[in-house]
Amino acid sequence: MADKVDRETRSRTMARVSSKNTPPEMAVRRALHKAGYRFRLHRKDLPGVPDVVLPKHKLAIFVHGCFWHQHQGCRRSVRPTSNTGYWNAKLDRNMARDRASVLALQEMGWGSVILWECETLDDALILDRVRAALSA
Repeated sequence: MADKVDRETRSRTMARVSSKNTPPEMAVRRALHKAGYRFRLHRKDLPGVPDVVLPKHKLAIFVHGCFWHQHQGCRRSVRPTSNTGYWNAKLDRNMARDRASVLALQEMGWGSVILWECETLDDALILDRVRAALSA
């Protein structure tokens, strides 16, 4: 199946996909700040470069896009039906890299939380997930 838009439009669309300071990430940061947590952003010295880091608690928070990281059971994580060879390999690599990052953090003595894009609309859910990770 061919792409629904021309190559130039697709290129422009994909170029606008950001990896930092996305609306879901900003929602998580606002909720944490409002609750009194202080954090660092995008620590390059940690595996996977977590979106938000609570250094005092040794907790890394990843804010994953449902599509890009394939949130199981989410309506936003449907794989494309065109160019399946490329997309399946790309999305599988993303998922494998995510698993490796979490394992590497565990080996370093860090905890991690994955917050999905679809979960970032609810501040209470964000804080519940973070507090559960901190108490574990």
